[in-house]
Amino acid sequence: MTDADMGRAASELATFVTSLSADDIPEEALRLAERAILDTVGVTLAGAAADAGEIATAAIRDGTGETTLLGRDETRPLSDAVFINGVGGHALDFDDVALAAMDGHPSVPMVAPLLAVAERENASGRDVLTAFVAGFETQCYLSRPISPGHYEGGWHATSTFGVFGAAVAVAKLLELSQARVEHALGIAASMPAGLKRNFGSTTKPIHAGQAARSGMTAALLAGEGATADSAAIDGERGFFDSYRGDGQPDFERLPELGTRWSLLEDGIDVKKYPCCYYTHAAIYAASELADTHGLEAEEIDDVVVTASQGAADALAHDDPSTGLEAKFSMPYLIASAIARERVDLAAFDDERIDDRAVQSVREQVSLIVDDELPYDSNAATVEITTRSGERHEQFQAKPPGTHDDPLTDDELHEKFRLCAEHAPDAVDIDGACADLDTLRTLSDVSRLLEKL
Repeated sequence: MTDADMGRAASELATFVTSLSADDIPEEALRLAERAILDTVGVTLAGAAADAGEIATAAIRDGTGETTLLGRDETRPLSDAVFINGVGGHALDFDDVALAAMDGHPSVPMVAPLLAVAERENASGRDVLTAFVAGFETQCYLSRPISPGHYEGGWHATSTFGVFGAAVAVAKLLELSQARVEHALGIAASMPAGLKRNFGSTTKPIHAGQAARSGMTAALLAGEGATADSAAIDGERGFFDSYRGDGQPDFERLPELGTRWSLLEDGIDVKKYPCCYYTHAAIYAASELADTHGLEAEEIDDVVVTASQGAADALAHDDPSTGLEAKFSMPYLIASAIARERVDLAAFDDERIDDRAVQSVREQVSLIVDDELPYDSNAATVEITTRSGERHEQFQAKPPGTHDDPLTDDELHEKFRLCAEHAPDAVDIDGACADLDTLRTLSDVSRLLEKL
């Protein structure tokens, strides 16, 4: 990018964001946004009762405030509630992903601040959906020039791109001017953080909470007149330059905003299992093999999982000692799929980690990298050998629930209900699910929050 082009990213994004209306967004994209928000709220309700959700709630008690804590009969000041809800949304690693678009979880950094600000401003569901789409497209736009090097270099893209998505979503909801949106983006450019080294700990969901709060703060500051350099994203020593990893930013990959919709072309993948997405194809394949051939834990002699280098890099815990570590352990997850016949929320209770049947299979599981697969591929091959010498193999090209083979509405609603049942306090499950499923029809989102 030449000196004359510096500032292009913020300018293009701000122009797109401020001019965007719900009428501009394809109907299919609006529906995908609706489903994404429904799913994210559901996993946040369950995540409120998880370790990270409980810790965040206990650690931050600076008054009651007026902002709803999802899944709790409590309120907090705006900034604190956004952080706590953001942590809860990622606490179970059950929230949606968009690996093809931005190498991470796009919805969780945006939904917490969007709902909180909508509650304060009595915004409509249609306005929330428009702001969500603006934030999603922003994350994907900023990801393209520096991916996958950014993620390969150790950054947690959920938070590093998510902070921009949150900033833009809130700026859109507040109807900031084009100049103020540019400043919000520039302020957000000084806030990205989150290290992959912390995967498998309660710090990983803290990344999401911090991105949610920081992005919202960037928009609020810009709205009050705070300024930032116009080239904080694409200038020398700016975001792209500092967070690019080993490669050089490829500005030719910047998409045409408003004509190419990442939400439609790259999509959002809704998780079927509450663990690292790189494991989902392998879990599904192992489950299918065990079910088809009637395999029992005591019959298993050897299990070999072949996956991408990206999967190997993300899965740091071959021998997990906690439920959080188990979410990033291929041996544990495959063993749970075979020995317990499911990988559900209960699979990650700490007391289940040393289950004897699971442990016996876990010790037989190994992960090898297929160099022919793209770095960030989700494909996997599972090969199971029994003690009697039988060999069974299945290749799974993609996980269940991908954007081109999505969960049905009934499956999505069932996931929401199962998650909502885990909330610390009572939730109007059916009422909330119905409102979220028809979010665009709500004239005041604060009425929805009363049910959560």
